[in-house]
Amino acid sequence: MLRMSSADFDELVSDALDELPPELTRLMDNVVVLVEDRNSEEPSLLGLYEGIALTERGWDYGGQLPDRIFIYRKALLDVCDSREDVVDEVAITVVHEIAHHFGIDDERLHQLGWA
Repeated sequence: MLRMSSADFDELVSDALDELPPELTRLMDNVVVLVEDRNSEEPSLLGLYEGIALTERGWDYGGQLPDRIFIYRKALLDVCDSREDVVDEVAITVVHEIAHHFGIDDERLHQLGWA
C-alpha cells in the first residue's frame, strides 16, 4: 500500500472538489464529503454515496440530514502505485460519487467512461 498522511490525502480530496465546475457545485444541495479509511462492510470500496439523489427529491423533501459522500483513503491507496495515481483516482472517485448525488447511476457512468 502506498503511504500518504491523512492531511495530504484530505488535501487531494479538497483539490478534486475545487476542480469541479462552479456551475455544478452550485447545484449540489445538502451534501457533505467525508474521508474515512475504509468501508466496514466492503473494505475495497473506493467511495460511496448515501442519500436521496437530487432527481429523487420531491416537494416533501426537507429537514433531512445531509447526504454523505464517503471517500475511502486506505482503499484508494491500495490501488495506487504513485502520488499521481492517487490524484487521478481521487478525482475519478469524487466525480463518480457526486454523479450519484445528481441521480446518475453506475451504468450511465460506465457509458460516459467514468468506470
